[in-house]
Amino acid sequence: MQLAYLGTSDFAARVLRRLAASPHRPALVITPPDRKQGRGRRLSPPPVASVAEALGIPVHQTQDVNEPESLAAIESAGADIGLVCAFGQIIRAGLLARLELWNVHPSLLPRWRGAAPIERAILAGDDETGVAIMRVTEGLDSGPVALLERTPIEARENFGALAPRLADLGGELAVRAFELRSRGSLDATPQDDGRATYAEKIEPADRRLDPAKRAVDLDRIVRGLTPHVGAFLELEGGDRLGVIAAEPAIEAGGPDAGGLRGENGAFLLGTADGALRIDVVKPPGKREMAAADYLRGHPEPRLAP
Repeated sequence: MQLAYLGTSDFAARVLRRLAASPHRPALVITPPDRKQGRGRRLSPPPVASVAEALGIPVHQTQDVNEPESLAAIESAGADIGLVCAFGQIIRAGLLARLELWNVHPSLLPRWRGAAPIERAILAGDDETGVAIMRVTEGLDSGPVALLERTPIEARENFGALAPRLADLGGELAVRAFELRSRGSLDATPQDDGRATYAEKIEPADRRLDPAKRAVDLDRIVRGLTPHVGAFLELEGGDRLGVIAAEPAIEAGGPDAGGLRGENGAFLLGTADGALRIDVVKPPGKREMAAADYLRGHPEPRLAP
């Protein structure tokens, strides 16, 4: 088999490293073009492009994998099978007709089809998640599943800890899938569409910590969006105070819902059913810091009404 690998993110880069160390090293990596990032708005390659270059794997960068130039690159590489992982582009019928495509998806399909399966699993309070190897079809993550591996979501685990674990699991599953495929024994089972849930893209409203919610739900938002997206409190004047680490408070006698005060080196945010203890914050335009350090150098912030 000659493998084409389609990926973009850090998650996909981690899976690529595992594939490259196996007998199923990709012949070609396809990833989006470099884009401007950070405060300096410098052009930076996608993580997958950087890893592929370091591994000496040819890279084709494109805004649209379905365009003739991309199809020609796949044909030139001699690819007869492909693996998609956190790619971010829609794959259309023309490419599906030319190339047998499989996907590494970090959820227990059919639960959490879509753009943000890891985040949505944490936000929903799921006890477990996992990785699926599925055949790519024209539907949204709706193709038949060949392999599925489960793993618990630990009580205090955030995205930054869970995503690499799932990527490592995804890399192992991908290698196993291609070993089975090479022996002609990779079978896939259709999903039960009636059990499907959708992991919608994280929007700004999902990031805001609303004190009208329960403390446990706010804790899940912080963990599900840290460190890559970030949760925040909306302050008077329109500023946002990023929240990096928090947990439901054990202390009794917290502020009323919507109240915020410094106490014992942390912030206590009054919620619908108690309080959220906030231990690490990120002030506007500054690096993250312990709440205790913030309280020593800033006036106590006030929440927007």
